[in-house]
Amino acid sequence: MAKISVIVPVYKVEPFLRRCVDSILSQTYGDFELILVDDGSPDRCGEICDCYAQQDSRVHVIHQENGGLSAARNTGIDYVSANSDSQWLSFVDSDDWVHPDFLKELLEAAEKNRCLVSACNFYHTTGIPIPKNFERKVRYMQTDDYYCGEFGNAIPAACGKLYNRSLFEKLRYPVGKL
Repeated sequence: MAKISVIVPVYKVEPFLRRCVDSILSQTYGDFELILVDDGSPDRCGEICDCYAQQDSRVHVIHQENGGLSAARNTGIDYVSANSDSQWLSFVDSDDWVHPDFLKELLEAAEKNRCLVSACNFYHTTGIPIPKNFERKVRYMQTDDYYCGEFGNAIPAACGKLYNRSLFEKLRYPVGKL
């Protein structure tokens, strides 16, 4: 089984979905599974997800009625709990794309520092490739430092992080909240 489960809630993102999924499937760290949760998307997203699952055994697709972002993330977490022994979870929004070293860097930082959560920053782009020589800084921080210190503007988002699976043994996202 995979060491990391990447969960992508999918809803009305047909123009962006392929770029997102391709960026995940192109990771330099390969020991992961990708769970695409089609949250009742009215466009062709469900079909696109199914095509990826037919082409790559790491891709699993769940189709459900629209329940919103939190419900879709929870469905992915529940799928992992029932079907996987992965040790880590990551969430990627379906209109985003990730750097090829996204999983590798987050996992290395988490394991080296014995953390339950590893987080990274993000770039606002218009779809152009991320610069290859961007500055990478790895810092170990307590929660207060991350949210109240130098990174006081940290976005409290699910994405851009790698979570130890144990954090989701009883915890779920509040349905109806972003």
